[in-house]
Amino acid sequence: MKAASAIVRNDDCSKATEEAIAQVCAQMGTVRPDLALVFAAPAYADLYSEMLAEIQAATAAPLLVGCSGQGVLGRSREIEGEPALSLMVASLPGAALKAYHFQQSQVEESSGPGFWHLETEVEPKDVNAWMLLADPFHLQSDALVHELNEAYPDVPIIGGMASGDMGAQQTAVFWNTDVHHEGAIGVAIGGEWTMQAVVCQGCKPIGEPWTITSVEKNVIHQIARKPAYQVLVETFQALSPAEQKHAQKNLLVGLAINEYQEEFKRGDFLIRNIMGLDPKSGAMAVGALPRTGQTIQFQLRHAEAATEDIRQMLDQAQHELGARTPVAGLLCCCNGRGVNLFGEPDHDAKAVAETLGPVPLAGFFCNGEIGPVGNRAFVHGFTASLGLFVKKE
Repeated sequence: MKAASAIVRNDDCSKATEEAIAQVCAQMGTVRPDLALVFAAPAYADLYSEMLAEIQAATAAPLLVGCSGQGVLGRSREIEGEPALSLMVASLPGAALKAYHFQQSQVEESSGPGFWHLETEVEPKDVNAWMLLADPFHLQSDALVHELNEAYPDVPIIGGMASGDMGAQQTAVFWNTDVHHEGAIGVAIGGEWTMQAVVCQGCKPIGEPWTITSVEKNVIHQIARKPAYQVLVETFQALSPAEQKHAQKNLLVGLAINEYQEEFKRGDFLIRNIMGLDPKSGAMAVGALPRTGQTIQFQLRHAEAATEDIRQMLDQAQHELGARTPVAGLLCCCNGRGVNLFGEPDHDAKAVAETLGPVPLAGFFCNGEIGPVGNRAFVHGFTASLGLFVKKE
């Protein structure tokens, strides 16, 4: 097993492609890859098909997938808003890889798990993880992820929603030499391989975990039998002056996936926005559908919290991996991270390299990130979703 990656910035798509191919082929030597991942800036959009054909022919990868990204990521490096290409190839002996093009019409037609088993020709026993790259403009990604959770329970789904020229509201997803402007490309990873998920939602818990005692749809009326707004105000007032300043625009809620845990930590919560507050009634609307009895804890998001979060989640993943060494990684980061959040380039890519070592890496800046919290996958925001290719336990 072996992998190689390259990240290249060049105004000329052909030159960027040639350089990326030369770098990965030199690293791979005579080892033939089973998979190629390609992420490319929208500046190259007119030449996507030629770029993909050249990469697949030169690397001899039987399966190539990827998408457009307003920025791309590689090992220790991130390039945002410039013409650039990220390429990774990996040899995964014993892997069973099967790609599929999901479409919005199927999401609308779905009749349950059996529908997807027939459509994809992938049974739950045949898949250890899904890699999913989706168009955000013509596909209900939340609905598709929900459907896949039901069809493939306890199977991690890792990836992101493509980005590109936001003015044109058009992105591209790649499958071999085909360029699709709608739907999603999924890869079922089976056999001897899987993906270890590392989901960094960029927040730190504040205050205490509480129990939701009254809720209607997405509106929380009571927390611990007190008005939800009152609990929020009390939590805010307990913060330091510096944290209160951050919290004015960066206060969120964390909903515990498993409320039966004795204690809660990072990674145990699904982070969602506070959508509205009614001081008079005490109600709080959130960007999710919480349930009575669910544990809730307020969360604070800012650059320092996001740095602490990714470091801690990477350390935790390294511990869980034990002796299993990742051969490569896919890193999907929100457009709102990068220089916009941290004030410096390469933040998340460097964090991965500093914790896990020189693991070949490819990825892109997303319009939404896909990754599991607990045993279910979700579409996130302001998140770094990392999938590590590792041998199945």
